[in-house]
Amino acid sequence: MSSRTDGGAGRLSQMIQENRTRVTVLAVLLFLFLAAFGGLDREDWFSTIMQGLSVGAITFLVASGLSLIFGLMDVLNLAHGEIFMLGAYFGWTIYTRFDTALDIVIPLLLLAAPFLLMPIWRTMASRVGTTAAVHRAIGWVLLLGGGLVTWLSITRFPLVIWDAKEFAFSPGSYSTQVDLGVLAPLGADSFNGAAVVAVIGLLFGGVILALAVSFFQRTPAEAAVSPRRMGAAAGLVLLAIVLHLTKGSINDWVFGLSTSWRFFLAMAIAVAMGAAVGAFIEVLLIRPLYDRPIYQLMLTLGVGFILIEVVREVWGRPEFTMARPALFNGTGEGCPGQGIGGFFSGCSTVDMFGARLRVYNEGFVFLVGILVLIGVTLLLKRTRIGMIIRAGVQDPDMVEALGINVRRVFTLVFALGSSLAALGGVLAAPSIGLSTGMGALFLLSALIALAIGGLTSFPGAAAGAVLVGLLQQLIIRFGQNGIDLPFLAEPFKPTPTLVPAASVLLMVIVLLLLPAGLFGRSER
Repeated sequence: MSSRTDGGAGRLSQMIQENRTRVTVLAVLLFLFLAAFGGLDREDWFSTIMQGLSVGAITFLVASGLSLIFGLMDVLNLAHGEIFMLGAYFGWTIYTRFDTALDIVIPLLLLAAPFLLMPIWRTMASRVGTTAAVHRAIGWVLLLGGGLVTWLSITRFPLVIWDAKEFAFSPGSYSTQVDLGVLAPLGADSFNGAAVVAVIGLLFGGVILALAVSFFQRTPAEAAVSPRRMGAAAGLVLLAIVLHLTKGSINDWVFGLSTSWRFFLAMAIAVAMGAAVGAFIEVLLIRPLYDRPIYQLMLTLGVGFILIEVVREVWGRPEFTMARPALFNGTGEGCPGQGIGGFFSGCSTVDMFGARLRVYNEGFVFLVGILVLIGVTLLLKRTRIGMIIRAGVQDPDMVEALGINVRRVFTLVFALGSSLAALGGVLAAPSIGLSTGMGALFLLSALIALAIGGLTSFPGAAAGAVLVGLLQQLIIRFGQNGIDLPFLAEPFKPTPTLVPAASVLLMVIVLLLLPAGLFGRSER
């Protein structure tokens, strides 16, 4: 027993010795945070900690996706913040204007159906025996033509949507109606002859766009399309028709749900949307550039700007809020809730240790962040798909030899990372509102958190996000209360501009001492 104890103590001593710099940095950071919180009243320090953990949870959802994609695939996706933003706007649309979301899905299904028949278009493109330059030229012509046909068709499709330029029909006005409980489906446009032409035009536009992609890829001729792919393509078209015929009943059912159930539905659909957008970006844009990292950065940066302009065109430029679901917005008798049980009372706020906390921000958002951390860690460490992902990154040739499609695994990783960003967006919408700048703001915080925690470390992303969230909330709190500093007659009150500056300063200090971050693997 004694030798076993001595051996355990020896291993612990060796681990501390090998990581003495890391342990020292963590100890100093902990001391500084405790000293900073010591300058606050009990109510202030507890609420500041919980607010910091809430901000850290949202930052973690963005940083975790970046960490997965970069750590496993060595791809830095600069459009990740805009996917976070897109998740917020899509979540708002499902939650507030489900009828519009359903109307948008129908043409998208028609447009996506031809892409399931890619082997046909690749075979057609491969039979055009010309040079690579001519193939690219044909691809650009088809891309422009398909884009024009698709635009002309989708603008003639019967769509009920808000009008950002008219206040009564703007997104902000509809959010207020949700809060008041008076929201109802918009009147649907009639499906006339022009709409039938629009359906045919969308299918034709999808075929042209899919063919254009085939010319850009320039792959060998493929075997005939499998019956499963043919059935899936036909199924998308049939689903679009069925949704259009039954959308009135579907809208009535969804708008009859409570705001809480509608919010969870928005979360689920926003996550699925984020995964689809991530898979689309990886397959069509990133996959041909795996050996050209600079082009990856330029391309994803451009995609981010495109997504911002799309959001401005569809939802408008003004900022607006997303109403909180009733589950986290209760008032009246019995509110605020008391203690830990108050988080489950249905009240919007809870009194805990003398501090007033918001159930949604400091309770639900933080809980989701914890669940994501546990879930993704278990996925990567304890499941077969996690083992395949890690093996595919370390030795893709061996995994391919075992009959596993590594390209599909990489697409899955990219989709998972993007879905986490979209989840962060829909969670952030009720707490911070929606704006076209929210993606860039949280991308910066996520990159700082990754650098602090370690670019390739998933737990490091969580630690860095928590540190960034706590530091930002400390600066905000001291901006209200002030800091007593020596040689100053009055307390020093940091301005809001010091919030990002303080995060950058923390990152610089950590990287000077630990170039690989707190939990990153140093290159030797």
